[in-house]
Amino acid sequence: MSTLSFGTTSIFSVVFSLAAIQLAAGHGADSQHHFHPQSPGVANGGVTWAQKYGEQVDLPFSGPLSFSHLPYTRCLDTVNEKELFDIAILGMPFDTTVSYRPGARFGPFAIRSGSRRQRPDSGYNMQWGVNPLEADGHTVTDCGDVPILESDNIIAMDQMEVAYSTLLNRPVKHRGKSRIRHLTLDGIERPRIVSLGGDHSIVLPILRSLHKVYGPITVIHFDAHLDTWYAGEDTPGVNRANHGTFFYVAHEEGLLANNSIHGGIRCKLEGISDIVNDMAVGFQIITTDDIDDLGIPEIVKRIRRRVGNSPVYLSLDIDVVDPGMAPATGTPEAGGWTTRELKRIIRGLAGLNFVGADLVEVAPAYDHADITGIAAANLVHDFLSLLVVSSDPKSDRKRRRATIEHDDL
Repeated sequence: MSTLSFGTTSIFSVVFSLAAIQLAAGHGADSQHHFHPQSPGVANGGVTWAQKYGEQVDLPFSGPLSFSHLPYTRCLDTVNEKELFDIAILGMPFDTTVSYRPGARFGPFAIRSGSRRQRPDSGYNMQWGVNPLEADGHTVTDCGDVPILESDNIIAMDQMEVAYSTLLNRPVKHRGKSRIRHLTLDGIERPRIVSLGGDHSIVLPILRSLHKVYGPITVIHFDAHLDTWYAGEDTPGVNRANHGTFFYVAHEEGLLANNSIHGGIRCKLEGISDIVNDMAVGFQIITTDDIDDLGIPEIVKRIRRRVGNSPVYLSLDIDVVDPGMAPATGTPEAGGWTTRELKRIIRGLAGLNFVGADLVEVAPAYDHADITGIAAANLVHDFLSLLVVSSDPKSDRKRRRATIEHDDL
């Protein structure tokens, strides 16, 4: 059978040549992870992979699933009790207190999957001026997921609290200068944990754990909803905290300081009484529309003024983002902030005394082309930057630009 020809070169040779060029070209930072043969020739029984191709690397779309290809350890296991870190990623796959669409138990998986193109050796962020995965000797570890009982919410709450406290009480690995050591009740520095939800009620056991170490906690809460609604009468054996009432219960238990703040609120209410109750729980409100009336700099200024020098916990419900950009969530609300607007606000909070953070309510069954998981992973990358930088990266960028311009003269 004859082969179709293109002049003197077969069409198959053209195809293979183009494929080779495409492989060599790569794309952005990912190109450095393609294979680079160390010796040409056909493999034979005496040549190993390492001899011919070098190290077995995980590509952005391959390998075990951890956040941004970070080291993965089941930190709660007894055998890993001596595993030290400065920042931990901890999944909380729990969604049995939702009021509308379930599915956020798959959130930790979706966020990790969305982070696959991020990796420690290429994690430098121009906007932040730092690679948070390798910054200043800090060790960041993916500690896996808490195995949570899905059939009993009271037990589940206890499991999450015990798991969080187990990691929170571990010594830090990096013994350098700390901005938050003086905030602990015992003067001992603790690791900081970025939790991947899960529905938003995971914050209640987290606040219980943090309160034991820091006392009352100030919360910066990005969400379309208040989550401070009345939780009903306290009944023994009944879990009163769902994903819309957990802040109310936290306030009752004395876990919250009185200077917390919401950002991005746009939900429907029963009436003005909901806002009065919200104020009693200790929150101020920045609405979604305030970004048009005030602008990002003023929103940042109001948040910073509100929380001051308190120990601050950052909690972000992905539904604060407009559902056109993040559809995969249980209670979507139209008219939200864009991902870019939210990222810029978060960047303006650098230097506050953050003791932990979470990103919750990602329910990937409602996603399209992984856009919510990718957005969530990118926001978590910002959280990690927030935990390692000590000043507003905007001013740092001005200094770096001045240095570059001076060097070019």
